Amino acid sequence: MIHLVGPYLLAAALVGLGVAGIAVRRNAVLVLVGVELVLSGGLVLLVTTQAAGADRWAAGSVLPLFTITIAAAEVVVALAVVLAVFRMRGSIDLDAPSAPEDTA
Repeated sequence: MIHLVGPYLLAAALVGLGVAGIAVRRNAVLVLVGVELVLSGGLVLLVTTQAAGADRWAAGSVLPLFTITIAAAEVVVALAVVLAVFRMRGSIDLDAPSAPEDTA
């Protein structure tokens, strides 16, 4: 049996850093990094809970594989959207104006 304090603290730290990154950052890529940190914290918690249980082949060992696959697809789509927004607006800040201003 493993001690659960360490992995639970790690999961809490990852989720806390992710939420802080989402709340504080203006850059879209850094917000995506925050989302991935929250997802990683959830995965650590899921694997820890499964490892502490009696059934070694429960869904806790399979679900993270699906979650990692979905997270990889999410990153690809989100970065494609960020790239398209950068090409259109010239900035990836979340509070930038929606259309480039004409100075001429």
